[in-house]
Amino acid sequence: MKKSALLAAVCVPAFLAAAPLSAKTLVYCSEGSPENFYPGVNTTGTSFDASTQIYSRIVEFERGGTKVLPGLAEKWDISPDGLVYTFHLRKGVKWHSNKNFKPTRDMNADDIVFMFERQWKQDHPYYKVTSPNHSYFDDMGMPKLLKSVEKVDDYTVKVTLNQPEAPFLADLAMEFAAVQSKEYADAMLKAGTPEKIDQEPIGTGPFYLVQYQKDAIIRYKAFPDYYGGKAKIDDLVFSITPDASVRWAKLQKGECHVMPYPNPADLQAMEKDPNVTILSQAGLNIGYLAYNTQKKPFDDVKVRKALNMAINKKAIVEAVYLGSGIPAKNPIPPSMWSYNDSIKDDPYDPEAAKKLLAEAGFPNGFETDLWAMPVQRPYNPNAKRIAELMQADLAKIGVKAEIKSFEWGEYRKRMQAGEHQMGMLGWTGDNGDPDNFLHTLLGCASAQGNGSNVAKFCYKPFDDLVTKAKVTTDVAARTKLYEQAQVIFKEQAPWFTIAHAVQLKPIRKEVVDFKLSPFGRHTFYGVDIKGK
Repeated sequence: MKKSALLAAVCVPAFLAAAPLSAKTLVYCSEGSPENFYPGVNTTGTSFDASTQIYSRIVEFERGGTKVLPGLAEKWDISPDGLVYTFHLRKGVKWHSNKNFKPTRDMNADDIVFMFERQWKQDHPYYKVTSPNHSYFDDMGMPKLLKSVEKVDDYTVKVTLNQPEAPFLADLAMEFAAVQSKEYADAMLKAGTPEKIDQEPIGTGPFYLVQYQKDAIIRYKAFPDYYGGKAKIDDLVFSITPDASVRWAKLQKGECHVMPYPNPADLQAMEKDPNVTILSQAGLNIGYLAYNTQKKPFDDVKVRKALNMAINKKAIVEAVYLGSGIPAKNPIPPSMWSYNDSIKDDPYDPEAAKKLLAEAGFPNGFETDLWAMPVQRPYNPNAKRIAELMQADLAKIGVKAEIKSFEWGEYRKRMQAGEHQMGMLGWTGDNGDPDNFLHTLLGCASAQGNGSNVAKFCYKPFDDLVTKAKVTTDVAARTKLYEQAQVIFKEQAPWFTIAHAVQLKPIRKEVVDFKLSPFGRHTFYGVDIKGK
């Protein structure tokens, strides 16, 4: 046996030692536990990473890129008016099985219809299972967009839209559109345990789930019947390691092969390690502080603008991102088409901020909360530290900010419900389209209920532009609309835009062909380990 194979085998925790020593095992030190294994109700990269290994979608993004490729549909036709999409499905696509369920048929049109209807029809038996909050489906306007989803025959599905939707195909390559087995769903419903399809998932993806222990481990095996061909590795292990320093220590020892979200302070040591390579690319992301525009005093644009001028952005980016981020002025990253570079950022000017606050009726400032995420995210390496720096800056203009935080799932839920006055969050793009930032995070549709618009910002001149851009297929025309929308965003200031982080991924040298995802996902199909 070659030495590196032994290394991979011995580094796997003892209770995984059942795997044969010759098996190729890749260990990924993930940063947290998934909420469940059903991406339709999740919005965090942590949960998406755990489930993306298991499922396939109608169409897929190319590995490491934003191009849309065939998935469960081998081809599709789009009507000239852009309203009807006919998907022709692959034949012979196999499902995983588990102790609860053995499939009796291949993937077919019923499964595609189930994927849509589960998130769309409120009277569907699975609509409320796990959670009724289908954030992505709702935020992207799918309930209003879809007119009908019909099974033409076992291998043809026809989707009719109420209006043209430029990013529709790219949307279907996103995580929320993961296809589950209707046969499994029916069996679990009959057994009285419908939630099992989301807790003990089966899919048609390259890996199947073997074991999940919250806050400890997720274990997968390569699915030999995967339609794209068996994965190059045999076993995939997510070793759940919330602390970035501990992830780095494990990577150094060879106890894991790939780690996300390194501490910026560790980068120098990583660069010197002969066994480690750091992959990097400009991130398709934004980290921001959202003002709850529905709550006083943040319903006043003067207050929002004053705070934007009171916070020293440059100092925050230098102190916290340590060279792994660039100050953000727009809500979309500079690498994205339609980025409006002519926009000027709010200057750091505490004196002007004080004057503006006085004009708004707060000559002595006011008290507020300031929510800070409890976890590292691709767009924010240390929210607590950023909150402390912001708190100190705001104190200089008389604004007393109390820092608050909650467990990550709770934090997201409460922010989506609008409990905060000011709160930090961020976004990594899901489909390479500006719509995914400007409409999903700032449009009126997602300001309702538990949507992703946590600023609760609903401003008609902005919303009209981003809604019109959705139904415009000409890229030059869409670009103009998005450029105008960014001007309005800057004038209205629903966010203090913090930074766009550079995506950095330390991996061990024996890892072959791991590709960075522009969406910050971690997928292991196509990855190999040298010397096995």
